[in-house]
Amino acid sequence: MSEWVARDSGQRGAVEQEPHPALRSTLSRGQAEDTAAVLRVVSDPTRLQILSLIHHSDERRIRVVDLTRALGLRQPTVSYHLKVMNEAGIVSRDPVGREAWYAIVPQRLGMIADLLR
Repeated sequence: MSEWVARDSGQRGAVEQEPHPALRSTLSRGQAEDTAAVLRVVSDPTRLQILSLIHHSDERRIRVVDLTRALGLRQPTVSYHLKVMNEAGIVSRDPVGREAWYAIVPQRLGMIADLLR
């Protein structure tokens, strides 16, 4: 099957080539780059586990201490992963007293929820 479809341009003898309908992109270049950036960040298994724990928590937010207990990891390790995701705009950090609560950024929630299904 050809990847291109010929289309008569209406001019005598001129035929334009356009992508086959199945090859037309549904994502804009910007959307594809944004999605790829998110996928690079969340491709780490620990980060996926963290996102899953946040997404399935009762309040849809969680503290570092809760993540360390659930994952069996040390606090610096969990904090590092949260920092990477925070800098990428995937999770938000809300300091409350001496603790910080992390939540999935609402604009990213749909994409993250799809990844966690």
